[in-house]
Amino acid sequence: MAGDGEEALAAFVALHGAALRASRVPTHYWESLSRKLRGEVFDAGDYFGIMQVEEVDEEEEVDEEMEEQFKKKPNPGNGPCFKVIVTNENGLQASNPDSVFLIDHAWTYRAEHARQQLRRVPGLLHRMANLMGIAFHGEVPDEGSIEQVLQEMWKYNQTYQLSQGTAEEKVPVWYIMDEFGSRIQHSDQPSFATAPLFYMPQQIAYTVLWPLRDLETGDEVTRDYAYGETDRLIRKCVLLPWVPSEVLDVSCFTPEPPDEHYQAILAENKEKLPVVINPPVYTKDKVFKVFTDIQQVLNNLTHPRFVFTDNEGEADILYNFSHFKDYRKLSEERPEVMVNQFPCENLLTVKDCLASIARRAGGPDGPRWLPRTFNLQTELPQFVSYFQQRDRRGEDNHWICKPWNLARSLDTHITNNLNSIIRHRESSPKVVCKYIEEPVLFEREDVGLVKFDVRYVVLLRSARPLQLYSYDVFWLRFSNRAFSLDDLDDYEKHFTVMNYAPGVTLKQVHCEDFIPLFEKQYPEYPWTTVQASIFKAFAELFQVASSKPAPLGICDYPSSRAVYAIDLMLKWDTSRDGKRIMQPQILEVNFNPDCDRACQYHPTFFNDVFSTLFLDEADNCHVTRIV
Repeated sequence: MAGDGEEALAAFVALHGAALRASRVPTHYWESLSRKLRGEVFDAGDYFGIMQVEEVDEEEEVDEEMEEQFKKKPNPGNGPCFKVIVTNENGLQASNPDSVFLIDHAWTYRAEHARQQLRRVPGLLHRMANLMGIAFHGEVPDEGSIEQVLQEMWKYNQTYQLSQGTAEEKVPVWYIMDEFGSRIQHSDQPSFATAPLFYMPQQIAYTVLWPLRDLETGDEVTRDYAYGETDRLIRKCVLLPWVPSEVLDVSCFTPEPPDEHYQAILAENKEKLPVVINPPVYTKDKVFKVFTDIQQVLNNLTHPRFVFTDNEGEADILYNFSHFKDYRKLSEERPEVMVNQFPCENLLTVKDCLASIARRAGGPDGPRWLPRTFNLQTELPQFVSYFQQRDRRGEDNHWICKPWNLARSLDTHITNNLNSIIRHRESSPKVVCKYIEEPVLFEREDVGLVKFDVRYVVLLRSARPLQLYSYDVFWLRFSNRAFSLDDLDDYEKHFTVMNYAPGVTLKQVHCEDFIPLFEKQYPEYPWTTVQASIFKAFAELFQVASSKPAPLGICDYPSSRAVYAIDLMLKWDTSRDGKRIMQPQILEVNFNPDCDRACQYHPTFFNDVFSTLFLDEADNCHVTRIV
């Protein structure tokens, strides 16, 4: 039997050891934890009890110290105050290998599905309302109660994400612990620690609870809601959902990060910068051998001066989908080989870096062509201060939370709830950008005035001197529902990326058809003028991106070329002379974009791209030189 136990433990550790170490679950609990998970043993009830704390009557006299304690109590929710205490008559010893407990999860979901589940899952709204102290007496879910739960749930939410799977499967999962787990209060000196654990054999997540010291009967079970945060100001901000306070005295000034920030990014990306080389020179009639793993290129590049090769070692051009890392080796061994990416181009394509370098053009607030952006990992206090200042002035406070490095609007959330934004910081690295509350809209006959965004494909021939082109065709994406600043989780109202959502209408309008429709709707704003302001923004962006040497800017490697897609919207703004203008807002820059539609409607697309980038023949190639 002992052998079976050892085998079971070894198998458990093989599957879960890395997660347990990362969560700092002491090893002497692992065997008991393995046993409890296998047997689904929930024995917390033998050791703990939930106690309701009576609210102090305002008429009763209370000493000041007691009153302060009540003020500080961060009991989540609006209802009665609860706490969890040790009820076992022998107390609890941290050294006892059995002093580890499982907490079940009452609700597990992804944020974008929360409203739908509260409407449809029988009993869920009732249970959540009870758990959060929200009055709900009906049998049928009502929108008012659902909205309250959606606001309050950020005081109860915990999160994890799967490390493997598709991009969709890696989107963070949120969960609310059962009534026992959700009643455990915060303390800066906690008596317990908790951590989520995804139990592979059952494909279920639980929360693991273990003591940090010995406890006696009657001692309170607490945990640190800001676990791992040591900076006092950041802790204050992280705890705002439970301990409301103001940080208006903090400056919302966000200067560009120091040089070390960019050097750390380079090291983290494991990118090796090239040595200095002379620009390669080729004969005018040279036929270039292209090595690529991109099917769209293989299917559509037909220019006679480019031939494909399966041998990477003999290629003149490497046109790869995945990120290239070792530029040093390439520059030392094969400096004449051209590559379809630039060292340090992540400064453009990763959202927190984009916001950082953009401050070179517009100061700490950023340029007018980029929504005001904060890095939630490094600029949380500045953001909270900015949010609270806007709130005090009665200004619009809708924001959009975006992961640093995901496309297709995955894990992207629009909200005016500060608690939600603070908590989203825990799931994955994110930026928060001012949501465009007054976008330029497009009249769809079938729907009304909807949001739209525009995608331009730009070609970077050289970083220094800067040579930048735009493809003459641009692409449009439209929302499917009329825009209004409500129903913030209505994807088809607030987002435009419809080609990945199953069963959703995808409205397509070619740019040649769009321009006259747009000019009919906005006769005072000819598209040539709008596009000139767009190109001016692109020029400024690439100028600041290449204005400093790598890794503080894009590396000016002479053998690099690149194609990027820039997504933007237009918003109503006021010029310095008081005129109402359409101001471009750059949303993101994408590396190696999907060019399927480009090839479908413009078969010469890749011939034009390759001629412009690799032959320096742009004259008949449907491109416009921006810089």
